[in-house]
Amino acid sequence: MNNMAAIPATPTRRSNPWTVLFVFLLIYIFNYADRYLISGLVDPIKAEFGVGDQFMGLLMGPAFAVLYTTAGIPIARFADRSSRIAIICAGCLIWSLFTGLSGLATSPWMLALARVGVGIGEAAFVAPAYSILSDYFRPERRSFAFAILGLAVYFGQITGYTAGPAIAEVHSWRMAFIAMAVPGVILSAAAWFLVREPERRHAATTAAQMALAPLVHKLARARAFTLMMIGMGLGTLSGVGFGFWGPTLFSRLYDLPLASASSTFGLYFGGAGLSGMLLFGVVADRAAKRGLEWPLRMAAGALFAASVSILLVTWSDHIAMAKLFAIPAGLLGGGWSIGIMASLQYLLPDRFRATGTALFIMVTTFLGFVLGPWLTGALSQMFGDDALSLRFALSIIIPTGLIGAASMGLAVRHLEADRERLAGIAADPAAR
Repeated sequence: MNNMAAIPATPTRRSNPWTVLFVFLLIYIFNYADRYLISGLVDPIKAEFGVGDQFMGLLMGPAFAVLYTTAGIPIARFADRSSRIAIICAGCLIWSLFTGLSGLATSPWMLALARVGVGIGEAAFVAPAYSILSDYFRPERRSFAFAILGLAVYFGQITGYTAGPAIAEVHSWRMAFIAMAVPGVILSAAAWFLVREPERRHAATTAAQMALAPLVHKLARARAFTLMMIGMGLGTLSGVGFGFWGPTLFSRLYDLPLASASSTFGLYFGGAGLSGMLLFGVVADRAAKRGLEWPLRMAAGALFAASVSILLVTWSDHIAMAKLFAIPAGLLGGGWSIGIMASLQYLLPDRFRATGTALFIMVTTFLGFVLGPWLTGALSQMFGDDALSLRFALSIIIPTGLIGAASMGLAVRHLEADRERLAGIAADPAAR
């Protein structure tokens, strides 16, 4: 890797692109670690507060994700005309502080409010980060850069799955939250000093913004945008539902201590997912030379195959079989989101890239993080609140990924035409 992959220097002094990417990777790791930390602490929290799977699903999903999704839009609008790195640093500090406050909760509803704060802080990262990286890396190198950033999803999940239960076994679930808050505070300061705001590549970016309602209307008419959004939303619903409840499923099905189940789940899915993420980024960049719609084609195929593999894991009667199927599930599931995010950045003009990305993330996150964990928990509790009920619940949630893959495949047909139309709208907002 070298700096030739980066966009040519501007008169504004810039950070090294790979330094920016590395700092964002570390921040994103703890973004996901703090998000998934609770999934490895389900049983001790249930035991202390006397709640069921449905309430734990509420903590994992809606309590975190409702404001995570809605706050992303005004934050991204602000990011389209102001310092994106300042927004990222502030958000990192906020979610870290609320992660620590989660460990001080004296009731389940106080814990839910702390999760709301985590969601608000984490909403400040993704859209500004993708926007900054798009200014640092050329389109033909973005898939690889996004793949590196995407490693955080799996590093973060592994960290949350393993560190939380390990700390809880020695101390308590409360100390797990407090300890996991510290790295984010440090990284917030590090990003402020190490990452410089890049000059935006087109003057139009800093021009007056389009009003939000007309922008939403124009994006909704772009079939590629809508189909990609539906596809990623359903794929996220499938993957996140399984990601949050997978350790509990392993614990209940195979009679494992939660710490052991979490580390096993994280090791096999996370390890394979890391490999899949890197592999997808490299292959997608090469495929993009044939046409910039190819990363999206690959994402559709990978999501379809990953959903089938995850279903096989869910219905494995022995842990050895579950581990075996976890490898293709992780490899295939690890990279598909990289392809769709690279295609999204290619589709959206600079002028409203951060806002368009935030709208996209709002819908996909609502489907994935609001509905996925909560609906899985609610179905599990309805079916019996045990191992078999959780297996049935996941068997309803996971196949949504198959529908998402089909939606992505349809989006490929419209990518180029919609890119040209949105570019025309960015140049002339009155254009249809």
